[in-house]
Amino acid sequence: MMSQTYGGIVVDSLRNTWGTIINFLPAFIGALLILIVGLLVASLLRALFEKIVKVIKVDSLLRKLGFETIIERAGMKLDSGKFVGGLVYWFFVVVVVLAISDILGLWGLSTFLNEVLMYFPSIVVAVLIMLAALVVANFLRNIVKASVTAAKLHSSKFLGTVTWWSVVVFGILAALIQLGVAGALIQTIITGFIAMIALAGGIAFGLGGKDYASHLLEKLRENTEK
Repeated sequence: MMSQTYGGIVVDSLRNTWGTIINFLPAFIGALLILIVGLLVASLLRALFEKIVKVIKVDSLLRKLGFETIIERAGMKLDSGKFVGGLVYWFFVVVVVLAISDILGLWGLSTFLNEVLMYFPSIVVAVLIMLAALVVANFLRNIVKASVTAAKLHSSKFLGTVTWWSVVVFGILAALIQLGVAGALIQTIITGFIAMIALAGGIAFGLGGKDYASHLLEKLRENTEK
């Protein structure tokens, strides 16, 4: 009688397990099909966007803006089509995996993927910030060089380069803040950098202009006494 009881328990366990597998199988097959189709669509979209970016010659525009210099110094090659295509590909892949996790009831994974999807707009905005910074940097560099040259002063190229890098560095910091990368630390660095420039300028003016300042004070004293 005891063996029959144990046998019934084993049979019930096997039946429940088999029932769970049977119920899970349609969802698993559906998720697998969605994954296969989704990867194919993502690959097609990547190829399509890469071709579109190459047709409109975005790389040529970025080279004129000086973006290639920054990319090469980072040890990479300028290829905006590949970047945009990869961004589109992984965005679609994340969407597909999110759909699969919902089908399979993997709610923890779904929550994480939702946060990843919400991060994509920040990446796009950060890229736009960098492009805008490069446009402004090139514009200001040309203005500074032309103004210094017109005033018949020296080091126009140096001052133009300093202006360009100043704008680009602030653009990079703004992009990092948009991405949420150590925002408090970056703001502290910016504040410290501005304070350093102000202090250096004050010291330089104080040391270089102390004689002229003494002269002005002396004239003020003389006029006051008269």
